[in-house]
Amino acid sequence: MKLFSVFGISLTGKTTTIENVINELKKRRYSVGSVKEIHYEDFAIDKEGTNTYRHSQAGAELVTARGYNETDILYKERLSLQKILRNYSQDYVILEGVEKGNFPKIITAKESEEIEERLDDMVFAISGKVADEIDEYKEIPVINSITETERLVDLIEEKVFEKLPDFPADCCTACGFNCRELGKKILKGEAKRSDCVISDTNTKLYINSKEIDMVPFVQSILYNAVQGVVSEIDGYHKGVDIKIEIDKKNR
Repeated sequence: MKLFSVFGISLTGKTTTIENVINELKKRRYSVGSVKEIHYEDFAIDKEGTNTYRHSQAGAELVTARGYNETDILYKERLSLQKILRNYSQDYVILEGVEKGNFPKIITAKESEEIEERLDDMVFAISGKVADEIDEYKEIPVINSITETERLVDLIEEKVFEKLPDFPADCCTACGFNCRELGKKILKGEAKRSDCVISDTNTKLYINSKEIDMVPFVQSILYNAVQGVVSEIDGYHKGVDIKIEIDKKNR
């Protein structure tokens, strides 16, 4: 999964940019998902008085509304981005309005001052209404997503990389950098996505079919624990593949 964000203040062209990018990515035969961040404290899809609202008020921790044309799963909490993305398997996932995180970013703006307020090392393009005024800002290309959609998506294909983990800075520096430092270097062409050692491992953990990122220390603990037990079982020999499945229904 390749992940990037489009963010900026209201009415700068975020959704228009995302619409055009999605259309062009689909033309290029990529699958696309999106996550919309809503900056409104009282926002809720489920309204007081509905049957689903009554379910949650009665104590249901997870409520699902299933209709003929869509299914809505209603969590009564703010999920982390990591948990949300476990539901996605698309080639590209676009975040709207998500400013902080270890992923490439596109700023939308109406004027240069709005760019400067939000600029960081993970911004690789600028779009929105400001594209009618300037072509570049501090060597970052400013691209009109309406008239230059193909150029913008060309840049997305060039710059956006497979989702990186985002462990705390002091948790994993096995590649020589923390996760966010590595992301910045990949975007600048000073490192490769494959430099992340977490991706290049013979030990993987899946929960509900979703791979869980593990720092090398945790990978080593899991590997040694499983290896130590399995090595005592008939049929084991060095170099053999080991796969363990745990079905909670049978525990």
